[in-house]
Amino acid sequence: MPYLVGIDVSTTAVKAVMIDLHGELVGSASTPLSLSTPRPGWSEQDPSDWWEATITSLRALLNRANITPEKIVSLGLTGQMHGAVFLDAKGDIIRPAILWNDARTATQCAEINDLVGADHLREITGNPALVGFQAPKILWLKEHEPENYAKVRHILLPKDYIRYRLSGELATDTSDAAGTLLLDLAKRAWSDEILSTLGIPRDWLPDIFEGPEVAGHVTSGAAQITGLAAGTPIVAGAGDNAAAAIGCGVVSEGTGLLSLGTSGVIFAPTDTLRIDPTGALHAFCHAVPEAYHLMGVILSAGGSLRWARDILLNVQSDTGDYGAFIEPAKRVAPGSEGLFFLPYLAGERTPHMDPAARGAWIGLSLAHRREHLVRAVLEGVAFALRDTWERVKTLGIAPTVLRVIGGGTKSAVWREIIAAVLDVPLQRLAIDKGAAFGAAILAGVGAGVYADVEESVARTVKLDDDLERPIPSLVEQYEGIYRKYASLYPALKASGVWKEG
Repeated sequence: MPYLVGIDVSTTAVKAVMIDLHGELVGSASTPLSLSTPRPGWSEQDPSDWWEATITSLRALLNRANITPEKIVSLGLTGQMHGAVFLDAKGDIIRPAILWNDARTATQCAEINDLVGADHLREITGNPALVGFQAPKILWLKEHEPENYAKVRHILLPKDYIRYRLSGELATDTSDAAGTLLLDLAKRAWSDEILSTLGIPRDWLPDIFEGPEVAGHVTSGAAQITGLAAGTPIVAGAGDNAAAAIGCGVVSEGTGLLSLGTSGVIFAPTDTLRIDPTGALHAFCHAVPEAYHLMGVILSAGGSLRWARDILLNVQSDTGDYGAFIEPAKRVAPGSEGLFFLPYLAGERTPHMDPAARGAWIGLSLAHRREHLVRAVLEGVAFALRDTWERVKTLGIAPTVLRVIGGGTKSAVWREIIAAVLDVPLQRLAIDKGAAFGAAILAGVGAGVYADVEESVARTVKLDDDLERPIPSLVEQYEGIYRKYASLYPALKASGVWKEG
């Protein structure tokens, strides 16, 4: 039987998975990564560490699966988006990669807005200038490390460095390229206008492929090091969010994705390009050829719950067990007896784009107990997701079901609250296999074992049989409560209690 492999270069680990053509997991292996923060707000990793972790994970995977590598018909790549890997003319690493969560480039974002124009930038790239994206990192290098900038001949995204080491090819995919601020979304090609305006040479950037297209083959040298077979096709792959969506079967309008991890993400596929004129929602290319998606992000979703648990229970280390902490909140009525929670513990992305925003419990009284505080957190995160959901609906995209992944979705009461606040059914996967699974599915399309992405997910993605539908009485109750919640951010913003910077 032929097999497919997916590799996920995340911030915390490199994970490799192997599946059969029915989507059954044959094996997996993960190798942890460390993060460097040489200065406050900086976030870096050495790309050579990604490569060493990839070798370790692939060798462990092949050993556990106990198959001959020639049975792997294709592999796909995914990983953390937005990072900048700088290579010289020989393909050697010039400096550590600057990652998606690095915050050093605020000045360069302002410079991009001045040079390109904020509205025009959004019209071309689908996104505002944000510190996490790749383009401002390139300008930062030019301004602060001119000696390194002078050596640059190639710039890659994180997963694409692994492709380079496996195949020798400099390539990327449309979904990951959309996170650079250098892609013309409508053309699904590098924007000559933006590159010229910012002074970035076009030949520094890799060729662009659609997610399922073959963009390289494993070299004999890489085969000896990793245990893979020489000549194995490598498809372009996808950024982590698009790959996770593929792994959940979220490939066309009508079905969306809700990811409830440390952050919260709503992912809505679109058959045609839709750009939010306010910039609150990100617009990216999907890993499905010629398709797109809108995406909203709240920064502290599960992170808010973990913070509340840690301070209320004085937890010193992460046990991963939230069941007993959440259980008493089930007995609290919707609205937490007038208590609201704003989950802006790390600022907020969608829809406010406000790094100065801060979290709060509002409406505390002597009647409130710990269970009220907990339920208010669950509701506050749901209301923040509703803010994103309202923007999605405003643009004429209304998924009729949201597939849910992430640790937060294990809580039945949280799912019940979210379904009611958003007024949309939720659907869980039989098994949440992650972004690497989506990359492996794309590999199958590239190998020709599936006709297209739609067929690949139909044959591999397994769903929970039951939809979790909103409870009508809760929908009605939460509608009025949400309207009160929605008034709190503008009131606090206007009050001046949050200091800028």
